[in-house]
Amino acid sequence: MTIQTDVVIVGAGPCGLFQVFELGLLDIKAHVVDSLPQVGGQCSELYPEKPIYDIPALPVCGAQELTDRLMEQIKPFDPVFHLSQTVTELEKLDNGRFRLVTNTGTEFDAGAVVIAAGLGAFAPRRLRARDADAFEGTEIHYKVLNPERLAGKNLVILGGGDSALDWTLELHGKARKITLIHRRAEYRAQPASVSKMKSLVDGETLDEIQGNVRCAIKNEDGSFGGLEIVGADGESFNLDADEVFVFWGLSPNLGPVAEWGLEIEKRHLQVDTEKFQTSVEGIFAVGDINTYPGKKKLILSGFHEGALAAFGIQQYIHPEQKVRLQYTTTSPLMHQRLGVDD
Repeated sequence: MTIQTDVVIVGAGPCGLFQVFELGLLDIKAHVVDSLPQVGGQCSELYPEKPIYDIPALPVCGAQELTDRLMEQIKPFDPVFHLSQTVTELEKLDNGRFRLVTNTGTEFDAGAVVIAAGLGAFAPRRLRARDADAFEGTEIHYKVLNPERLAGKNLVILGGGDSALDWTLELHGKARKITLIHRRAEYRAQPASVSKMKSLVDGETLDEIQGNVRCAIKNEDGSFGGLEIVGADGESFNLDADEVFVFWGLSPNLGPVAEWGLEIEKRHLQVDTEKFQTSVEGIFAVGDINTYPGKKKLILSGFHEGALAAFGIQQYIHPEQKVRLQYTTTSPLMHQRLGVDD
């Protein structure tokens, strides 16, 4: 049976969830498809405990908390989720609507499509040093799931981006010691985070090393014995650690999206900045998967894109209707759609 809907959103990360909200305000119904078994995208899959500091009106918010808040916000609009499914086919029909099919055979007839697939089919860049795979999931990790259990431990954090620096600062003072290892002196993280990290380096609770991992050390009994590091001077040394966290970013793969006939620039979908529409009319893209002049990969930017995309979608699927901007604070119609009692 083919499911008919106004919009299919491909991706249930923060931007896909907020897209549900913006569409709901315009009385546009959505089904959401995601390859992961839960909503939240990479926030929930890789960084559920990661603190986020740039969501308006929330001084600090965990990634999973943000997902939970978004799910609460979209409740009035009754979105339907199709999880653990990947859209493998996308075809524009002669009548301007779209046929989508997932890998499990779920078929949609949609008025428009929003691609909010983040980095596409993503996976963390793995530590491929010798013997590292023997300790993945026990002593070597790619996400922090329970920071409280790390209290008093000797940790090594690998990376130079925001995630590595955020967790270094978050766990400092809780772990017994943290050693941050980056391959070079320059960091990709926010300058304020780098400055704060450097101010805390004391060699006892926090250490900073430029170098690379040669191998994981396997003790005679098979237990984890830390890492062998090659420093910036080319000399190698052993580094004790209870656990290692690798934050080298994600290895993106557009997957089936690359086969849908959309204009692509460096693994990202090209969109306009009026409606965030792709090169195919009726297909929109928001969040990390899109690109345009001045693009910034921020959740905040993705929310803005979703708001404008919603109006573009309304214009596409209801060209006979005049697009009206109404405010949630004063509009009785918005209150009705939100289930708010006046």
